[in-house]
Amino acid sequence: MPPKLIFIRHAQALHNLRNKIHDPDLTDLGREQSRTLCKHLQETLPGKLDVDLIIVSPMRRCIQTAQIGLGFLIDPPPGGKKVPVVAHAGWQEVSAKPCDTGSPLEALANEFPFVDFSKVDPVYPDKTSPAGAPYAYSKSAVLSRGQSVLRDLHSRPEKVIAVVSHSGFLRAGVCGWWFSNADYRVFDFAERSADDADTPYQLVQSESTMSGGLGTCWTIPVVLGDGIPEAEAVPAGPEEA
Repeated sequence: MPPKLIFIRHAQALHNLRNKIHDPDLTDLGREQSRTLCKHLQETLPGKLDVDLIIVSPMRRCIQTAQIGLGFLIDPPPGGKKVPVVAHAGWQEVSAKPCDTGSPLEALANEFPFVDFSKVDPVYPDKTSPAGAPYAYSKSAVLSRGQSVLRDLHSRPEKVIAVVSHSGFLRAGVCGWWFSNADYRVFDFAERSADDADTPYQLVQSESTMSGGLGTCWTIPVVLGDGIPEAEAVPAGPEEA
């Protein structure tokens, strides 16, 4: 049976104020948002949604959000279950702006030793060369990447997986819903049969998170790929990344 999914958007980062900053850190408000998320999840998840794996975009704002917001799982108290954290390039943001372009993996691995970077696509953080084409800012690339990460999740053995990613990619490439900073939504995979190999992976959202788990998200769905250009012309993308 495929896992239940908890999709979390990163908390406010410096680029949400000035978007030319490269791979920005969280703001003070973003750290406070992450602590609020942590308190909520500590009260909500145990016994209902026991997370087995945390997947993060390799971008700093997502790793920092996980470090604070899911810290009770990453570094649990004595006797608690320690949940592994794995970085995955497929969950990075869509544009090639400086704020949506990651840092070298070696630097990240030194700064965030609790994250397993060993399976990150070695082309990361490149998005603009032929090798980085799967991460290009185009509708076809974003939709293809969305299906790729869902295919990967669908085949995983864990029962509950938390993913910390970005508003643009989650909305346009994965689930078709808006996310506010440091809020989350819960999804199940739509049922598939053995004959559905060529059918896109689809998700069904929990009624409990239609306005976000913290109640801060818009309740209006969007069409996957909406707002993403057919072909990448310049390093550009959604401002709310």
